[in-house]
Amino acid sequence: MGTTEFVVAGLLPEIAGDVQVSVARAGLMITVFAIGMIVGAPLMAMLTLRLPQRLTLILALGVFAAGHVIVALGSSFTLLLAARFLTALATGAFWAVANVVATRAAGPAASSRALGVVGAGAMLANVVGVPLGAFAGQLMGWRGPFWALAVFGAAATALIARQVPHDTDGGQTISVRSELSALRSGRLWLALAACTTTTGGVLSTYTYISPLLTDRAGLAAGLVPLVLVGFGVGALAGFLVGGRLGDRRPHATTIVAPAVTTALLLAICLLSTHAVPTVALIALLGLFGLGANPVLISLGVRFAGKAPTLGSALTVSAFNLGTAIGSWIAGLALESSLGTTGPAVIGTVIAALTLIPTIAMALIQRRRLAT
Repeated sequence: MGTTEFVVAGLLPEIAGDVQVSVARAGLMITVFAIGMIVGAPLMAMLTLRLPQRLTLILALGVFAAGHVIVALGSSFTLLLAARFLTALATGAFWAVANVVATRAAGPAASSRALGVVGAGAMLANVVGVPLGAFAGQLMGWRGPFWALAVFGAAATALIARQVPHDTDGGQTISVRSELSALRSGRLWLALAACTTTTGGVLSTYTYISPLLTDRAGLAAGLVPLVLVGFGVGALAGFLVGGRLGDRRPHATTIVAPAVTTALLLAICLLSTHAVPTVALIALLGLFGLGANPVLISLGVRFAGKAPTLGSALTVSAFNLGTAIGSWIAGLALESSLGTTGPAVIGTVIAALTLIPTIAMALIQRRRLAT
């Protein structure tokens, strides 16, 4: 699931050439997927509220696999966008439930660490899935990775069915009204705002990293997947470290990570004509840019009170709202006078906005402790 969300970034030129659209328009495949996640996570969380969580995970994976078959066979760009939206609905439903399953399994004392481990699967996609998808796309066409993702989705369905235990309560005592009561939490909305901006800042830049590396930094196209590996390794480490630190110092983690991310994105804007510094900065961007995410998910679930499923779903939506808005504005910036540095400029501004809700949450927590 992590691979399918990000693999398009490494295949944009190939997709654009095959379906005869511009690279910026091909980037809509990422934007539409993010919109599907925004809608799908809370909507599917509510629609499947009374279903056993294990069954929800299995159904979501089945739809996920089917969506990739449609993309692999489709020739119309409109059909590709529709299939990406369908796949995103299933992905949103899966993540919303999976986060709750993880936090319940680990207990409240280790919830951020557990979400760091689960989220590390998505980050591992950037180390293995996205680079392999980019290599495969260059060797056998961009449709090959989507066939592979369909196969892996079907295999994951069988593994989930076998390994995830049956629910003990079946979810029958949960009501939609009790879940919606979480929306009254002001701290939940602050956490969601931070989810939106922290992801939007990083992924607005990452979505169009290929033209930045090839056209601006002068890197050979064949080396772009290796840079994606560097970003993925950094993101994987950041998720694990951020999750571990978040259980002890959640608010410090959610302030320091976006502050460093903003500085890194600004440095990319200034040094993007130099290949070596740019590659190093992108790896560090992976480390710090997504390191606060497991902590923000944990805070969202916690601030939702008796509605953890909706809290989890809303964090998924918020992350993808940031991706959708960031990638859309970055696409406009790419075609503006800013050129290939435009997405990084947009990312810098969005990432800096993360400090507003994270500092506010820290101040509220300090005031609550004082009283």
